[in-house]
Amino acid sequence: MTDLSASAPRPLDKVRSLWRSQKVWLATALILAGLAFFDPGQAGDSALFTAEALLNTAPFLILSIGVAAWAGATGADNLIARAFTGAPVVMIGLAALAGGLSPFCSCGVIPLIAALLAMGVPLSAVMAFWLASPVMDPSMFVLTTGVLGLEFAVAKTLAAVGLGLFGGAVVHGLTRAGGLSDPLREGIGNGGCGGSKIRTPKPVVWRFWTDADRRAKFGREALGVTLFLAKWLTLAFLLESLMLAYIPAETVTASIGGTGLAPIALGTLVGVPAYLNGYAALPLVGGLLDQGMAQGAGLAFLVAGGVTSLPAAIAVWALVKPRVFVLYIALSLTGAFTAGVLFQFWSVA
Repeated sequence: MTDLSASAPRPLDKVRSLWRSQKVWLATALILAGLAFFDPGQAGDSALFTAEALLNTAPFLILSIGVAAWAGATGADNLIARAFTGAPVVMIGLAALAGGLSPFCSCGVIPLIAALLAMGVPLSAVMAFWLASPVMDPSMFVLTTGVLGLEFAVAKTLAAVGLGLFGGAVVHGLTRAGGLSDPLREGIGNGGCGGSKIRTPKPVVWRFWTDADRRAKFGREALGVTLFLAKWLTLAFLLESLMLAYIPAETVTASIGGTGLAPIALGTLVGVPAYLNGYAALPLVGGLLDQGMAQGAGLAFLVAGGVTSLPAAIAVWALVKPRVFVLYIALSLTGAFTAGVLFQFWSVA
């Protein structure tokens, strides 16, 4: 007889599967449940704060979702392929610009990088794109404007492109000196959901609504982005409400407020472990800025966290050799600190 119990899913496996697929929503629910038990008044205040924040951000969310869905449905993300042709110096500049403006999703960037490196694209250009891409994209620009203001969104975009240029230039110099050859780990080859965009770039179909498949893709992209943003921003606004309720403003001001270099350096370092998600971090930084955090420290936090957040760092570690990974982290932190210093001087000038 067949042992059906061996193949039947166990309750613990079901719990693990549910946690992996819905961990953000479950974390939000657990936080609210804990508040309801330990601090019922704050639970109601936090729920109201979260709902109002989502409502106030809704116009920017709708525009952000539309931009992301449009990019996927038209194939506009294929334009990124044109950034990786030409002389190395030109490629670095175009790759940094493309990374700062690209609409690539998080699942597409890592396979895309693997494909580029496996095809022999210079590491300098790839690094320029790699550093700039997690920091800013069109959807992020719209949301940053809504949450932190247009000046901050422009500064973050310039920081993304500048970080790409800086990293690409450093890698180009090291490569010319004879280092950084064969950057990929063994077994990493040409493939992935982003690689085909470079190997076989397809023309952009601007009038996507005339094609049934592209209309369907627009709907899928819009739904996917909506669910993604909804879960992360709900958690982020909930955490912001707790931060405002339980962290004294004077503590924030004393640690990462002020106008010196120390708050910017601390914001750069704190951004690595404290960063949740590019979208979720925006309202958190907004709350810290309201409590006295320096503008430069806020930008350094967002830039450093975006590039070196745990999911991104794990993906990079799995893809490249240790020396390239260390260089990636060093470039990220140095560039984020520099961007924070420059923005702080600009904001107080």
